[in-house]
Amino acid sequence: METLTETHARAVARLGYALSDPGRARILVRLRAGAATPSDLVALLGASKQAVSNHLACLRGCGLVEAERQGRSQLYRLTWDGLAQAIDALAALTLQVDPQCCGPDGCRCP
Repeated sequence: METLTETHARAVARLGYALSDPGRARILVRLRAGAATPSDLVALLGASKQAVSNHLACLRGCGLVEAERQGRSQLYRLTWDGLAQAIDALAALTLQVDPQCCGPDGCRCP
């Protein structure tokens, strides 16, 4: 097994931070399927443009999403194809552990 460094630990922490907010997590899950505009994400989240903009700025800062100008808009996508697979694996793990354990109201794990 490869030894993980402090750099690896910081990268995992960034992903954990990004996933710790339901809005950011929903954006990442949506971007697994392909690129989207901020307007697409506003409609998905039912949130304000400002809230989505803040989430996207955080995700860009964490190095998880990137933007490309498309006319007058930006098109956001995951920075690495492997991130989609990692999100899938994390979702599968969460569902295997206990899908009812942690929710929007906090963790209720024993």
